Amino acid sequence: MSKSKYQTTEIYLRTYPKVIFFWPLLITSLILMFIQVFIAPSPVLGYVWFIVFFVNIFVTAFDFSSTKFFVLVLAIVIVLLILVFLVLPNVTFQLTSIEINLALPWEFYMVMTLILAFILGIIVISTRFEYYKIEMNEIYHKTGIFSSAERFPVKSLRFKKEIPDVFEFFMLRAGKFTIMPGKADEVMILPTVLNVNKKEKQLDWLLSHVSVEPDELDQ
Repeated sequence: MSKSKYQTTEIYLRTYPKVIFFWPLLITSLILMFIQVFIAPSPVLGYVWFIVFFVNIFVTAFDFSSTKFFVLVLAIVIVLLILVFLVLPNVTFQLTSIEINLALPWEFYMVMTLILAFILGIIVISTRFEYYKIEMNEIYHKTGIFSSAERFPVKSLRFKKEIPDVFEFFMLRAGKFTIMPGKADEVMILPTVLNVNKKEKQLDWLLSHVSVEPDELDQ
């Protein structure tokens, strides 16, 4: 019997705060810093940074379901078509007296890189001490470095996967996991789980494997 690539004996589920989705701004700040220092300083780099900054905040601030996502894309396309074919050919702009300079020094990109790297680093480290570990026979909930852990049975476990935000899924394959232990009153909600589809398939395999194992036969 061939081994499934999702076959595993334990699954770690960690949830992250929304600020984790600022990683594109971190990468952009780092790249622009190197360009500014080693290649050629340019005011265009400032425009690039602010565009990424705006998109990052926009994506993080709102949840875009699949319906909202396609409506947004359709609205952007319609606005662009109107501007290109109806507005711009009939409008002459006189902006010679207005000057907008978004040039930023390399020190700005360096400071932003350090700030974002520090915050995201703290987030990644903190998730090492707060997680759910699902094994063959139990769910192990760890919170904090010194706090005691909670344990729940895997038998009768139910779970639900959702993708409430399309952009978050594109960026980090993130989604929402809801875990419902069969004999526990607590419902475990993990709003931002990375690689959510892979985790779902691993959990599917694990629960299917548990379901066919001879448990405790009273015969």
